[in-house]
Amino acid sequence: MAFLNSSRFLRLSLTAKVFTRFSSSNPRNGLVLGVYTDADNNGVQMTPCAQKYNECSNGKLMEQIRLAGNEVKAGKTFVFWGLDNEFQSVAVVGLGKKCEESDDLELICREKEAVRVAASAGCRALDAAGVKNIQVENFSDPESAAEGSLLGTWKFQEYKTKKEAPPQIALFDPQERTACAWQRGVAKADAQNLARRLADTPANLLTPTIFAQRIQELLAPLGVAVTVRDHKWAEQQRMGAFLSVSRGSTEPPKFVELALDRGGEGQAPYVLVGKGVTFDSGGISLKPSAGMDEMRADMGGAASVVGTIFGLAQLGTPANLRVLLPLTENMPSGCATKPGDVVTARDGKTICVDNTDAEGRLILADALCYSAEFKPEWVLDVATLTGAMRVALGNAATGVFSTSDRLYAALQSAGSVTGDRVWRMPLWRHYTKQVADHPAYDLNNVGKGKGGGSCTAAAFLREFAPPHTPWLHLDIAGVMGPQDDTVYLHKGMTGRPTRTLIEFVEGQVRGG
Repeated sequence: MAFLNSSRFLRLSLTAKVFTRFSSSNPRNGLVLGVYTDADNNGVQMTPCAQKYNECSNGKLMEQIRLAGNEVKAGKTFVFWGLDNEFQSVAVVGLGKKCEESDDLELICREKEAVRVAASAGCRALDAAGVKNIQVENFSDPESAAEGSLLGTWKFQEYKTKKEAPPQIALFDPQERTACAWQRGVAKADAQNLARRLADTPANLLTPTIFAQRIQELLAPLGVAVTVRDHKWAEQQRMGAFLSVSRGSTEPPKFVELALDRGGEGQAPYVLVGKGVTFDSGGISLKPSAGMDEMRADMGGAASVVGTIFGLAQLGTPANLRVLLPLTENMPSGCATKPGDVVTARDGKTICVDNTDAEGRLILADALCYSAEFKPEWVLDVATLTGAMRVALGNAATGVFSTSDRLYAALQSAGSVTGDRVWRMPLWRHYTKQVADHPAYDLNNVGKGKGGGSCTAAAFLREFAPPHTPWLHLDIAGVMGPQDDTVYLHKGMTGRPTRTLIEFVEGQVRGG
């Protein structure tokens, strides 16, 4: 129930009670229930909700399970029809063994992840069968159940002329405690789905100007202060690195600042910075054409931090938060920055741009410099920064570089809870030398050694992070999508690691 204020909770709880039962006159009502694999792999063990339903149906549910083979493997679903007059279809989904041995190496809470997978599988099965009113049991973890249900049934179909109607999903038999936890899961899933929608939007329909407008529309009603800065302001701030990236595009850059002030007065804010390249052609260092369309999501870092502040605002989290979004396109033209050009960042450091396709670190450099103005508690940036991170970790985890052991440990714990893991990478001076050891200028935007591209990029950013302030850099290039094996996400941009960031910030508010 943490962070949901009483009036908001009452509203959500009443909403949940409205959906406790759908009208029995509608023949498209469905219910998702769970079963565990028996400890001896001999049959199934019902969850408390499933057991209660079985009793009310005079044992019909268990009878159908036995007829189906008395085995429901983890993540697998059986749909049964006509067991009662209220729910014409019941999806029974496997949760695996109830008490599996923990595996510390996996860095993931298996029980929570099993619930997400099960809830998603059950809702998808009913949706595919044409059932559009779905109630989901709480699986003894209503927050994870809500996440799996809403993440699993959301699809990006903004520009289809004939859209598939999404199912209406609610909690089965809500009580006050479970309804509140369910709504927390709904808020977190909605936040990630927002990031997914932004990241998958075509670049011509989400330019820096449109993106800034969309942010205003989404966040201002939630009490988030939105300030949109223009090219002239960036010039006055001497953001030469940021502006060097925008030079090749006819779309004007924007620098968006978001403020959520719900913590104690005088409390130092947390600062999130999101890379916002709304389309990355590579500039003069042009990318190959194959797969270039995916670069509409090169603003995935900005999308995830927008989703984060959206979720925290919905949850009523008592935090002082600043979000900085440098938004631009990276395009080739006669005005574009050329390989070998030298630009000057906000803090006066000179940068030789040897590769215009290493542009994300340039716009983040000026944003990180600017973050010092807020005297923050800590700074965290998120970016689809390097293809090398995708090579290193695939889509299994977000790569993290940090100057703080404590903050990294908290982030790792958050990733375990959400099922969206992180993994720490080295931030050694060895990599700093590869970007900073030059006689003619202060830094190069690419390392002069072979390999370690993610590490040299992080070393470059470290030069601009506020001194004496804990800092984390999240490279999400591997987890951005569109290919992802997270079973409760449809193909497309993933919105990762939005829920991990929400969990992390909430932990910081609690003093974690």
